[in-house]
Amino acid sequence: MRLDKYLKVSRLIKRRTMANEACDSERVTVNGREAKASYQVKVGDVIEIAFGNRNLKVEVTEISENVKKAEAAAMYREL
Repeated sequence: MRLDKYLKVSRLIKRRTMANEACDSERVTVNGREAKASYQVKVGDVIEIAFGNRNLKVEVTEISENVKKAEAAAMYREL
């Protein structure tokens, strides 16, 4: 699954276009490297997102195309 889609489906970022913009402006890193929106996310990847002055670091635990809002948090584990 593409990184921008994963961020949207897992509800880490609300819209896919915003996820795309975050990747383009180099605010998203995967395993310590800056990642493009087209990066293929794998289970075990560590994603770090810079929200202004706050950083969010999560590990991918599951990849699923369609997830309900209540189950979205099960797709990652905060570090």
